[in-house]
Amino acid sequence: MCTSCGCGSANLRKLNKAGKEKVVPEGYHVHSDGTIHTHADDLVDHQHHYEGGGQHAHPHPDQSERRVLELERKVLEKNDRYAGENREFLAKRGILAVNIISSPGSGKTFLLEKTLERLKGKIPCAVIVGDIQSSNDARRLQGKGAKVHQIETKSSCHLHAEQVGNVFHEVIDKKTKILFIENVGNLVCPAAFDLGENFKIALLSTPEGEDKPVKYPVIFSDAKVIVLTKIDLLDHVDCDLKKVRKNIRQLNPGVFVFELSAKTGEGMDAWIDYLAKLTA
Repeated sequence: MCTSCGCGSANLRKLNKAGKEKVVPEGYHVHSDGTIHTHADDLVDHQHHYEGGGQHAHPHPDQSERRVLELERKVLEKNDRYAGENREFLAKRGILAVNIISSPGSGKTFLLEKTLERLKGKIPCAVIVGDIQSSNDARRLQGKGAKVHQIETKSSCHLHAEQVGNVFHEVIDKKTKILFIENVGNLVCPAAFDLGENFKIALLSTPEGEDKPVKYPVIFSDAKVIVLTKIDLLDHVDCDLKKVRKNIRQLNPGVFVFELSAKTGEGMDAWIDYLAKLTA
């Protein structure tokens, strides 16, 4: 469980011998005959009786689940208050803020490197980078024409709004037009935490295949922009862009999609033009 967000309940997917799926909500269990059983009353313990006469009593899971949900609610409410303050701060200064989210290794930092190089001297930018540990990514982005600040989240799998707002003074000045927030490499928890950004950008690299939007629907549904990266590897990986586009559009019909290679520069012009128009 994430130490700051308390990830919520889950479903189990059980496959029978015929390959058919049965979705089993967390807190339920499957008996050997295939029936699904839940503990409906979370206030009273009960006993299972077995042929050998053995029995056991245990607390019901619903009570702990309610505690987790209450924790999540409080954490998100607190985060949303800070996100609102961040949004107001940025709006007063006319700064566009984008929250970049993806799996580890999808190319967030390299795309930012090449983006900053192209925007240098044209659009003043700032960058906040989140990683569980190390300042490797921040060092890569230094000298690219933008102020950069690294946040080490330690045990947390995502940035939260208070962390981000606390370092605004380190990276933002009167000239700043775009704030890039590179979140921790994770497609789950960062999607749930508003940082005060204008919108989220989701990255998906071609080596990850076509089904990431299906497996992680929240971020690919919420993102205003999706960038398909590493298209220079299409001849070397098993990735069908038509399937990727279809999976994305089924979740998010109106999303802007860019297909590019930060390495070769293919598709980068359209990406840079888009950012420039947002700040015009």
